[in-house]
Amino acid sequence: MFYTGFFGRRAISSIAAFALLPFMTATLVILTLSPISVIGQDQPAQAAPPSGQQQEPPPAAGGPQSDTGPYAIPKKKEEPPAPPPVEKPKKIEGMPDYSIRVDVPLVNVDALVTTKNGQFVPGLKKENFKVLEDGVPQTISNFNVSEAPITAVLLVEFASTNYYFMVDALNASYAFANSLKKNDWVAVISYDMKPHILADFTQDKRAVYGALNQLRIPGFAETNLFDALYDTLDRLDQIEGRKYIIMVTTGVDTFSKLNLDQIMKKIKATKDVTIFPVSVGFAVREYCETHRCGYTHGVGIPVNNMDYLQGDNEMNTFARLTGGRAYFPRFQGELPEIFHDVSGDIRNQYNLAYRPTNPKLDGTYRKLKVEVVGPDGSPLKVRDQKGKDVKYQILARDGYTAKHTVE
Repeated sequence: MFYTGFFGRRAISSIAAFALLPFMTATLVILTLSPISVIGQDQPAQAAPPSGQQQEPPPAAGGPQSDTGPYAIPKKKEEPPAPPPVEKPKKIEGMPDYSIRVDVPLVNVDALVTTKNGQFVPGLKKENFKVLEDGVPQTISNFNVSEAPITAVLLVEFASTNYYFMVDALNASYAFANSLKKNDWVAVISYDMKPHILADFTQDKRAVYGALNQLRIPGFAETNLFDALYDTLDRLDQIEGRKYIIMVTTGVDTFSKLNLDQIMKKIKATKDVTIFPVSVGFAVREYCETHRCGYTHGVGIPVNNMDYLQGDNEMNTFARLTGGRAYFPRFQGELPEIFHDVSGDIRNQYNLAYRPTNPKLDGTYRKLKVEVVGPDGSPLKVRDQKGKDVKYQILARDGYTAKHTVE
């Protein structure tokens, strides 16, 4: 019974399938012959290309043909022809290959223009300056007016020479410390037989005062100025930028290993350093000269007025060679004004720079001369508020030593 039922249902299904077969065949034929559009009803159907014909490629494209159409390949851009190779000069036998390179350094010159009374002359421009190197005019490339903080060394003579000399040296040193500003860098060095670094470069005024407070009991009677100045210049060579030496001294050298010619060569070879000597003991010297009283520079060191005059001349020379100025105060009341002038000279300078027309790096000493001219090239005239002509002076270094190449 189970078999008969199962067989009967399968037989009915087979009969129904054979009965629907003609209808399904007719429907499949109709669907095959009818085109099916996948485009919207508003767009016309694109006609297929006739058999046996290939689609022509657009004029801007080219490439191989295929069953469906051409492959579009962009044309390469036309590149300009390569430049012809540079012809190397023919090598001569026996001549080595070498190249020449001239490195002309930049020479910096600081010029101070003041009236006869020491007042700074402002308002000058680049066109008002003329720089001569060994008599040859130079072209100024850089120009500005500096009002920046200073980097200075206070070099103080403190030896067992004369009580009044020591007091004057301390008073001058404290007066200079009072003129400092908070951004200034200052070092303190004292000397007798040899230099003593009391304070390295600092911006703390208290450190400067503390260094000066150590100068109470002198050690030796010798005042080796040349050795101390040489050592200070040597140390300043390692510091970049413009530096200043405030030298508080009698100007007398008693026992230095170096002589005057050696220290002069050192000063000439040193760049970016300006020396401002301040003499001490000038009042005692004048008193003893007029009253014919005997005095010595130290215990067992006989000196006379001619020795001090020679020291004054040396201080003037040191200042002139470096573009500074020497001061010879007669009494203590002049010190604040002197250091006020020194501060003004340092903070108000015209900075000139040029590349020398003489490119030789032979280590020779070259003379410099700075002039102030008007628009027509004649000497510049400076007038005061009343319209009167004012005499002025130009303070600049006398020269510099060119670099020397080692062959």
